[in-house]
Amino acid sequence: MSRIDELEKLRHRFRPSTIATLFVGESAPVGGSFFYAADAQLYRTMKSAFAGSEDFLAAFMARGWFLDDLVLVPVNDKSAAERRRLHRQWMPSLARRIAAYRPRVVVSLLLSIEEVVGEAVAETGIAGLRHYALPYPGNRQQLRFKRELARIVGELPTV
Repeated sequence: MSRIDELEKLRHRFRPSTIATLFVGESAPVGGSFFYAADAQLYRTMKSAFAGSEDFLAAFMARGWFLDDLVLVPVNDKSAAERRRLHRQWMPSLARRIAAYRPRVVVSLLLSIEEVVGEAVAETGIAGLRHYALPYPGNRQQLRFKRELARIVGELPTV
C-alpha cells in the first residue's frame, strides 16, 4: 500500500457519517506529517484553538467536521505554477467529493486555494452551501488563523 493510500485510509477512519462542515486543505505535506496522524502543524494549531479536548480528532469527528484536501497527492514541494496547475486539475474531483459529502459549510484552509475551492463548491449545485476561507497557520500565521477561525466558528454547523 502506498503512503498516499495509507493517509487516505487514516483520513476515512475519522470521516463522520454526516459531514456538517468540510474543511479543505491544499494537500498532505510531502514530509509525511498529516492532520489525522496528529503530527501536522494544522492539527496542532486547530487543536490549540479548541482547547479542552483530550481526544481532539474524536471531538472533531463528533461535531460532524471533516478535513479533506483539494489535491490528494503532496504538492508543497512544487513550484507555485505547478501547484496552481494541480489545483485546477483536481478541482473536479473535489467537487465530486463535496457533492457526495453534502456539507452545509466548506472552509478553505489556505487563501491561495479559495478561488478553486469556491469553483468546486459552485459546481456541486448544492443550494445554500456556504464557503469561508482562512489563512494557513504556517509562517507565523497561527494567531491570525486562530482569530479568523474564532470569528466564524459560531457559524460552522455541527451534527
